[in-house]
Amino acid sequence: MDAPARAVLRIENLVKRYRPDRPPVLDGPSLELREGEYVAIMGESGVGKSTLLNLLAGLDRPDAGRIVFDDTDVGALDDDAATLLRRRHMGFVFQAFHVLPYLTVAQNVALPLQLLEVAPAEREARVGAMLGAVGLGGCGPRHPRELSGGELQRVAIARALVHRPRLLLADEPTGNLDPRTAGQVLTLLREQVRGNAGAGILITHSLAAAETADRILVLDGRRLAARATAAR
Repeated sequence: MDAPARAVLRIENLVKRYRPDRPPVLDGPSLELREGEYVAIMGESGVGKSTLLNLLAGLDRPDAGRIVFDDTDVGALDDDAATLLRRRHMGFVFQAFHVLPYLTVAQNVALPLQLLEVAPAEREARVGAMLGAVGLGGCGPRHPRELSGGELQRVAIARALVHRPRLLLADEPTGNLDPRTAGQVLTLLREQVRGNAGAGILITHSLAAAETADRILVLDGRRLAARATAAR
C-alpha cells in the first residue's frame, strides 16, 4: 500500500485582525494541503482571501494560529528568513502582475532563477520553455509596455512557475485572459503543482476556474468549507 502523501501546508485556527475595535478579518479557518493537491478558494469580496494569501507567504503575521509549510512555522520566521523561504519555495501570481517595466519579458521571468543563482544556460532554457508553455514563445526580447493585459498576466504566471515552487499561490490568475487562454493557463497551473510534488491555492470568483482544482472551498472569514466536488 502506498504511503499517504506528505503534508505541504497546514493552516491551524488562523486569526488576523487589523483593528482591536473591529471583528477579525480571519477568525479560525484551518486547512491541510498534501503533495500534489491543488485547491480553489472562493468567497465574497472582503472575507479575507487576499489576507489569507499574505499570511501564507509570510508577508504578514497572524495574531493567533499557525501556518506550517514543510515543517516550518511561517509566522515564527523573521523577515530575512521569510524572504528566503518565499524565494526558494513559493510562487505567486498577483492580480496586479508586478512585472518590472524596465526589464524584458525574459528578464522578468528569469528573476526567480537569477536570485537562486541558477546557471545561465539552465536559466535560459527554463525561461524559454516556460514562455512557450504560457503561449509567449518568441516574446522574450519584448518589454512590458509592448504587451496587452492578458499577455502581462501570462508573464506573471511564467515567472511564478519557472523555479518550480513547492507552494503556488494564485490570486485571480485568469482575470485578464480570454476563455481559451484561461483554460490553457489553468491546466498548466494544475499540472505544475502535481509535477513538482507541491501544493497550490487558487483564489477565484470564477466557478469555471475553480472546477479545475481538486477541491473547491468557500472562505467566510471563520472557516473554509467545501463548496462542491471539483471536476478533477
